[in-house]
Amino acid sequence: MLTAFFFFLSIITILYSLVYLWSSSTHKVHKGVISFKNYVLLIFIYGTVLIAFGAVYYLLENTNHSILIENSSAIEGTNLHIMELCLYFSAITLLSVGYGDVVPIGIGRWVAMIEALIGYTMPAVFVLQLFKEERK
Repeated sequence: MLTAFFFFLSIITILYSLVYLWSSSTHKVHKGVISFKNYVLLIFIYGTVLIAFGAVYYLLENTNHSILIENSSAIEGTNLHIMELCLYFSAITLLSVGYGDVVPIGIGRWVAMIEALIGYTMPAVFVLQLFKEERK
């Protein structure tokens, strides 16, 4: 029951961050192409999405759904190690193409695919918001 609550909370957090970034109101993005506030906003949104996807991986991994393998073997270790590995995998999936040391399997592939898509589109949406505001 508690796992389902945290899973639901993670999904809501991801959706809220994306709606906040992709909303059509431009008052959330401050005027100016180079702005410290814009970078801080982008970092906070990336951080929120990264931690939320890390929580999704961790919750799926702890509910007997093996979704990640490390060096061709199932993930084993303490909860702290598993949490660290899930956050690491979330970061390399969101911010790059990954290194191949941790690989998703099963439903984890679909979750990683969605996270990678979000990671690739977030900067483009952010830049479009900036230029949209500059034109006004």
